Amino acid sequence: MSVIIDYKDVEVTRKELVVLKHVDFQVEAGEFVYLIGRVGSGKSSLLKTMYAEVPVAGGQARVLDYSLDSIRRKDIPMLRRRIGIVFQDFQLLTDRNVFANLEFVLDATGWRDKAEKETRIEEVLREVGMTNKSYKMPHELSGGEQQRIVIARALLNKPRLILADEPTGNLDPETGRQIINSLYDIAASGTAVIVATHNLSMLDQFPGRVLRCSDKHLIDEGTPVAEAISDDFLIDE
Repeated sequence: MSVIIDYKDVEVTRKELVVLKHVDFQVEAGEFVYLIGRVGSGKSSLLKTMYAEVPVAGGQARVLDYSLDSIRRKDIPMLRRRIGIVFQDFQLLTDRNVFANLEFVLDATGWRDKAEKETRIEEVLREVGMTNKSYKMPHELSGGEQQRIVIARALLNKPRLILADEPTGNLDPETGRQIINSLYDIAASGTAVIVATHNLSMLDQFPGRVLRCSDKHLIDEGTPVAEAISDDFLIDE
């Protein structure tokens, strides 16, 4: 399998404070990875380094053949087009329907042919089970439906990597399970998926590799069962 992410002795800082140090890990195509840790432990900051929202302060970091420690500003949009991002708070445009939300992303990333855009939108909506919702406004959708649209949006440019930051945080348990199932299926198709989460109940049903942020370090827990990870690691400071 090809290596999608390769971090070597990476340091992450926010406002000149060290959040994570000596970070070493790789993620390969098709891997499903959980990123866990207490609030403030650096999960979101680490994810943001992967799409160059937060700069790498030290070490060597490569994502999709881009060197994040030396990436040029003009290359950042190209990197982000190859990454799908799923946010907890959806971040859908509230003034337009589902189809227009997805079309906006395609327009912004260089798609010009109207028929090709329509076909791709239909494909991603079918993939997340939302083919009959393209005319709906975001406020007309449930939280779970909105998150499915966000996943569809993340899939538009056929990314090799999907980053999901607390994707089940605003959802009830059953809807959250369905969302993780969708992401799990995406990983099975060959796309690397990293899910930052507090919800360890999914581990037994959807096994994955676990990376834990703790004491400014990133610890590779392998593929444990949920009971093997102490809740102490997830308690808010």
